[in-house]
Amino acid sequence: MFDQQARLERLLERHPDAAVVEPVPGRPALVRRDQILVAGHDAGAAEDAVRRWCDSRHDEEGVTRLRLRAPAKVDVCELTVHLAGDGRHRRLAVSPNHLVLGQPMWWSGPADLPRPSRPVPAPTAGRARRDVTVAILDTGLSPHPWYEDTEWFREQRDEVAEDLDADLDLELDAQAGHGTFVAGVVLRQAPSARLRARRVIGGDGVGDEAGVIRALAGLAASGGADVVNLSLGCHTFDDRPSAVLARTVAALGRRTVVVACAGNAATDRPFWPAALKPVIGVAALDGGDRAAFSNYGWWVDACAQGVDVASSYVSFDGRRADFEGYATWSGTSFAAPAVAGRIAGVAADEDIDAVAAADRVLDPAGGALPDLGVAVGFEHGTAAKL
Repeated sequence: MFDQQARLERLLERHPDAAVVEPVPGRPALVRRDQILVAGHDAGAAEDAVRRWCDSRHDEEGVTRLRLRAPAKVDVCELTVHLAGDGRHRRLAVSPNHLVLGQPMWWSGPADLPRPSRPVPAPTAGRARRDVTVAILDTGLSPHPWYEDTEWFREQRDEVAEDLDADLDLELDAQAGHGTFVAGVVLRQAPSARLRARRVIGGDGVGDEAGVIRALAGLAASGGADVVNLSLGCHTFDDRPSAVLARTVAALGRRTVVVACAGNAATDRPFWPAALKPVIGVAALDGGDRAAFSNYGWWVDACAQGVDVASSYVSFDGRRADFEGYATWSGTSFAAPAVAGRIAGVAADEDIDAVAAADRVLDPAGGALPDLGVAVGFEHGTAAKL
C-alpha cells in the first residue's frame, strides 16, 4: 500500500498545471488548470463564448484546446457545465481537460509496482486465418525479444520509444514499461496480432484527455485498428462522460472494438472511458474473486486476472531492483489487455471481425458475475460468488 496523499503531492509537483477538483465532496477528479476541450465543430462558438477569458486557441487532431488566462481564475468545471447546457438540450461538446492515469496505480488506489520475474515463454504464433491489428495507447514500447524483430515494431520503434527515467534519479519511473507490459499481455492471447502503439502517458503514468483524443483521432485517420486497448482512465468532475471523448470514440466506427480498464480505486464510481457504452470496461480478478483494488459496477462488462500477471517488461539496472525483460504486475491495467488480446486472438483464429469476436468472448450465456461482467479466462462455475 502506498501513501496516497504523498503520491498525489508528487503528482501535483511534477505536473504544476494540474489541480484537484471536487464539486461533490468525496468524489475528486484531476484536471489541467485553465484548459477546456471542445469538439472541432463547436470550437468557434465556444471561443466566442469565453473570449473575455481566453488566452489562446490550439486546434489539434480531433479536438480544440482553449487556454484561459490564469489571473481570471475561471472555474473550468462550472464553465463547461454552462457551455454544455443540461439534459437533452446540450449546446456544445465541451469538457475540462481531465488527467488520465495508467492503472497499476492511481492516487486513491492500492495496486503495486512491478517485480522482477523469471523469463516468460514467448508467445508462439500459429497460422492466423485473418490479420488483426491491436492499437495500444499507453507509455509507448521498449524493444523486447518477443517483438523487436517484427515489421510492425520496426516501423514505429523510434516514435513510440518509452522514457524510462524522465526525472534522472537512476530508478525506473513509477509506470515505466507499462506499455511494454501491456503489449506482452495482448501477445500472449493473440501472438499473430500486429500492434500499433501510441504514446499518451508518461513514465509516471500521467497523461490527459486531450492526448488520448488526439491519438484516437489520428488512429481513425490512418486506417484504424480492429481492437483498441486503453489501460488508463479517470474519474470526471461530474461523473458524466466527457462529450468530446465520447464523440471521438464513436468516430472510430462500429468495426473497432475498444477495451478499457475499470480502474483501481475499489469503488463503483464510473471510470472513464471504461464506463462509456461503446467501450468494454474490464475489472480485475484475484483468482476467482474481485481483486481488492478493482473498481466494479453496472458499467463493467468483463473481468480477467489482474493480480501477479506475468509479461514482457523492460531491461533496467536500478538501485532497488534489476529487471531483465520480464516482470509480474497487478492492476486493472493488465486485466484489460487480456480481454483485448482474447478478442483479437479469436478474430484471427476464426476469421471473423473483431465485433463478432467480442460478442463470442463476452457471451453472457456462460455466466456473468454481479458488477464484474463476464469472466474471461474462467470457465463457468469456477469463479466464486462475490
